[in-house]
Amino acid sequence: MPVPIPRQRAIPAAECGQAQAAPVGVGPSKDVATSKEDVADSATQTNLTLLLIEDDPGGSPIVPDLLDSAGKPIRVRTARNLTEAGRLLTDDVHCILLDLALPAPGRDAGDDELAVLRHVLELAPRHAVLALTASGDAERGTEAVRVGAQDYLFRDELDGRLLSRAIRYAVERKRSDSAERRLAEGRVRAQENRRLERGLLPTPLLEGSSLRFAARYRPGRSRALLGGDFYDTVRTPDGTVHAMIGDVCGHGPDEAALGVELRIAWRALTLAGLCGDELLGTLQQVLEHERSDDEIFATLCTVDIAPDGRRAGLCLAGHPAPLVARPGRPAQLLPYENNGPALGLLPGARWPRMQVELGSEWSLMLYTDGLIEGRIGEGRERLGQDGMVKMVRRQLSEGLRGEELLRAAVNEVRQLNGGELTDDVAVLLLDRMG
Repeated sequence: MPVPIPRQRAIPAAECGQAQAAPVGVGPSKDVATSKEDVADSATQTNLTLLLIEDDPGGSPIVPDLLDSAGKPIRVRTARNLTEAGRLLTDDVHCILLDLALPAPGRDAGDDELAVLRHVLELAPRHAVLALTASGDAERGTEAVRVGAQDYLFRDELDGRLLSRAIRYAVERKRSDSAERRLAEGRVRAQENRRLERGLLPTPLLEGSSLRFAARYRPGRSRALLGGDFYDTVRTPDGTVHAMIGDVCGHGPDEAALGVELRIAWRALTLAGLCGDELLGTLQQVLEHERSDDEIFATLCTVDIAPDGRRAGLCLAGHPAPLVARPGRPAQLLPYENNGPALGLLPGARWPRMQVELGSEWSLMLYTDGLIEGRIGEGRERLGQDGMVKMVRRQLSEGLRGEELLRAAVNEVRQLNGGELTDDVAVLLLDRMG
């Protein structure tokens, strides 16, 4: 590689990945942005750095002395070709001044007169780009802006004031464009999340049933809308009311999507007449086919309430047992001794169905482990099932029912935790009044 020839001007050039000797205060930047996404934002925090990409064998100084808005020198690096530009394009570069007359790698000049610009935009998608073209060639400059440059300048009309202002404008415009793009992407993600959330939070199918339904769902603090918890309730033609609540391990869109698939599969299988072990075995097959990793599993609790409302069948797949409250008796957990494994852990697993007596008047609460795994204060102790049972007993004694009971339970768990819970919380309540 030949040794580059220093340019005779106040602002030094750098080639082949190395900066030329420079006066104090005009050398290469020592402030490097933390990521390419922050390149434009860093322009307001440190001296601007310009990367000039132009082929000038004679070494004529086309870039005059430059000052930013604070009067500080704008650093200039120079690359004679795109290979050198790739080495000099570090995160502390804020703007690129590109000579459109440069040839693009592997392309004939006649193929695309803006091929070199397209190449640079691919090389530096998050950097501001100024196009440099021949005097009077406004049409080519305008086309360069349409393709993606922030602005264009005429080569033989450059002066320090004009170029300094153009650089600052290009950096700010790129920063604004990047912020607008991130905002648009955020809106798209929010829309996708809302669609997934609607799948997680279904409308119960309880037409013809005397049971009252209430539910509450709250994602963990690191996810605005989504989590892996899911639930559903349907009434089959024979009058049986089926309720389910589950939790996919992990958090985020992938787990939420899998939760939606399991919920929809559960509803379809339930309406088709499956119940208990047969239904859970089929759901395990769905999970095994749809999960992205063999280590992903899901816990599940299913309840089928007889048409007369006095009895129920209970299946637990690695899930906490529901809580039942009846008049004149303290709220308690339903039996959980025959709890089967979570879905996706053991091939060929079985899930025994337990028969439980409910009585003539009762409230049945199904929940995910987010309700019981919150901490109590600043210590390491967690609320746990015993703590949750005591809490609900007290709230029932205060006359809370339905939506008010669930809202109070979730809010108190958050308060005991000292703030937002790290895990998702889903709670479902069915009431049969005497």
